[in-house]
Amino acid sequence: MRAPRRAYGGKSADQRRSERREALLAAAREIWQESGWAAVTMRGVCARAGLTDRYFYESFTDREALLGAVWDQTRDETLAMLLDAIASYADDGPLDQLDAALVAIVHHIGDEPQRAQIVFGDHAGSAVLEQRRREAIQQMVDIFMHLGRPYLLPDIDEAELRLNIMIGIGGFIEAVLAWRSGIVEADADTLVRQLSGVAAALAPRFLKA
Repeated sequence: MRAPRRAYGGKSADQRRSERREALLAAAREIWQESGWAAVTMRGVCARAGLTDRYFYESFTDREALLGAVWDQTRDETLAMLLDAIASYADDGPLDQLDAALVAIVHHIGDEPQRAQIVFGDHAGSAVLEQRRREAIQQMVDIFMHLGRPYLLPDIDEAELRLNIMIGIGGFIEAVLAWRSGIVEADADTLVRQLSGVAAALAPRFLKA
C-alpha cells in the first residue's frame, strides 16, 4: 500500500510542482520579453526563478520544451483577447468584426511591445517556434473561415478564400513587424485603418453585400 503524499506548508506535492512550473514559465517570459527568445537558457531561467536545475527537469524535458510552453501560453492569451474583441461585435457584419480584431491586436502590440514580441517577434533559428508560428497561422485561418461562413457568397471557392486569408494573416504579421521596427511610420489607428482597407477591397469577392 502506497503511503499518502505529505503536504508542506498546507500545499500538496502537486501544488508545489505546479507553482514551480509557473515560476519557470514566468521567468522565461520575462527574459524573452527583455532580450528575445535566444536569451532564454535553462540556467538563466532557473536563476531568475530561484530554482535549481532539478526542478527545471521536473517540468520540462529541455529548453525547447520551455520555449514552446511559453509560446503556447502567450498564444492562447492572444487568441482569447481577439475572440473577446470579435464577440463584442457578434451582431455586426464580418468587416466590423475584423476591424475589432485589428484594433485589439494592433493596440496590444503598440501598448505592450515586449509582451507582444513573443508571438509577433522574430523566431528565425528556432525550429520549435517556427513550427508553432506556422500552426498558429493555420489556426487563425480556421477561426476566420468559421466566423465568416454565415456571410459568404454561395458557391465561392473555399480553397481560394482560405489562401487569401492565409496571405492576409502572413501579410499582417510582416506589416506589424515592420511597424514595430520603425520601417512603417504610422500610429496604431492609422495602421488599423490601412489594414482594414486592404480587407475591404477583397471582401466583395467572397462576402455577401
